[in-house]
Amino acid sequence: MVDMRDVWINWFEGEENGYNVCEFFEWRNDDKIELLDQVVVVKITSDLFYHIENNLAELPDELLNDVYQKSYLRKNNQRIQLDYCFIATDGHGIIAVDTLGYKTPIRKSRLTPRQEQIVYELVENLDSKEYPIDGLDLGKEYHSLSLNPAYMNGLTRKERQLKQLLFMALDQLYSTRNVAEVRYWYTEWQPTKYSEIHSMSFEEVWESLYEELKHGWTNQHYHLCEAIVKGQPFFEKLWELEHGESVK
Repeated sequence: MVDMRDVWINWFEGEENGYNVCEFFEWRNDDKIELLDQVVVVKITSDLFYHIENNLAELPDELLNDVYQKSYLRKNNQRIQLDYCFIATDGHGIIAVDTLGYKTPIRKSRLTPRQEQIVYELVENLDSKEYPIDGLDLGKEYHSLSLNPAYMNGLTRKERQLKQLLFMALDQLYSTRNVAEVRYWYTEWQPTKYSEIHSMSFEEVWESLYEELKHGWTNQHYHLCEAIVKGQPFFEKLWELEHGESVK
């Protein structure tokens, strides 16, 4: 293990999927950027890196012991010791982690391009340390509240957030089991299929809508999202936070 100094990080909290831990070029002016005065860097296997990046499962005890209280946050001219904070890399990807004292990677961040380059240089001649982990599962299951990365590829931060919101609303729609409502929204999405849709069962309609919505992000996705969240205060608030204005 090696140390780095003066590392700027932008924590994304409670994110299960790596695509929601935004790269530096997607950081925003209103993001809360913090400075790690000192942080330990660990080189790990690609399997464990994927597990950390795309899960909120417990980290190996041995890894937690290795990084315990070896990193510090700089805040208001104070040096604050952090229990389990570190930068992990497999030599191909990089992610910063802070567990907030727990055993799971609650907060995750990318680094600036310059600091990423420094990490790669620091670990270039180091071997990856093997950390045994119980229940390491690389066959992760994705669903409406945790979309497969393939359906987020190429989207901007705003598009990913709105797509996630759309599928949260779709998941709630599924829980209502209201066939008339789900037929209505599928007709909004595919108006030319009106007759066909009204002869389909709830499961058939919902599955068709899900399968068609999961690909890409278009103006049609955008307008359906805007319409489907209207009148639902929680979803409207998320829309406003991401979009910067109220639902029309």
